[in-house]
Amino acid sequence: MFQGASELTLDAKGRLAVPTKHRDALLAGGTRLVLTAHPDACVLLYPKLAWDAVAARVQSLSSFDEQTRWWQRLLIGHAEEVDVDGSGRILVSPALRKFGGLDKNVMLVGQGNRFELWDLAAWQSRLGEALPRTGAAPPPGPENFSL
Repeated sequence: MFQGASELTLDAKGRLAVPTKHRDALLAGGTRLVLTAHPDACVLLYPKLAWDAVAARVQSLSSFDEQTRWWQRLLIGHAEEVDVDGSGRILVSPALRKFGGLDKNVMLVGQGNRFELWDLAAWQSRLGEALPRTGAAPPPGPENFSL
C-alpha cells in the first residue's frame, strides 16, 4: 500500500528520484513502472502489475460511449512503461510533464495501489480549494466513518 506525501524535484532531464522508502514496494512485482495521465491533470505512477489490472478494466469498457473513449485515450494513450535506473530514478516523458504541468518541484502522493505526481504549486492550490469546499467531511457513502 502506497501512502504518504513527499516533496521532490525533477532534474533538468525530467528524471525523478523515487524515494528509497517506496522503491522496494514499487518494484516488488518486477522492474517496470507505468506512468500515465489522470483527468485531474496529475500523473499516475503504478507498479506494472497493478497497472495491468487497471488497463484491462479500462480497455474492457465500451468504446461506443464518447466519454469512455476519452478516458481510454487519456489513460491508455498516455501510458508509458519506465525502468528505474541504477540511481533509483525514473524518466517522466516530456508529454506527461507537459500534461501535468510538471516543471521542477513536484509532490508525490500515495493513493493505495498507486502514486499521484503533482506539480507542487498545483497540488497546494487544489488542496487549498478542496478542504474548505468539502469542510474536510468524508465523501458520500461512509456516513458512520470516523478517524
